[in-house]
Amino acid sequence: MIRKTNQRSVIAEVLEDAEHPLSVAEILTLAQQKHASLGIATVYRALKAMVEAGAIVPVEWPAEAPRYERSGKHHHHHFQCRKCEGMFDVEGCAAGISALVPKGFRLESHEILLYGVCDRCQKSGSA
Repeated sequence: MIRKTNQRSVIAEVLEDAEHPLSVAEILTLAQQKHASLGIATVYRALKAMVEAGAIVPVEWPAEAPRYERSGKHHHHHFQCRKCEGMFDVEGCAAGISALVPKGFRLESHEILLYGVCDRCQKSGSA
């Protein structure tokens, strides 16, 4: 069970409102807009408790610190912009993914990571 505090409520609200996985730094910045005295240690403690309670899940990305998103979202994948390093949800799933599984194996889950340049970076000319 997650202990209810004003600070944890703000962090939970930030994650609930997010449209994509957030880094710890992004969570801190957004939460401080609502609770200015919030510190990084509090964010880490809250995230740990929320993961343990199953309220959020870490999104693992190779060679990077995890980002976080609320649990219970429908199945989706992620796209990371190589310019701004933003991470975005990708709706849907590749058709025929189970055909890639070796004969005799059983697929239990998968994660597809896409890389490229987001629309905002392309429009800004930084692509």
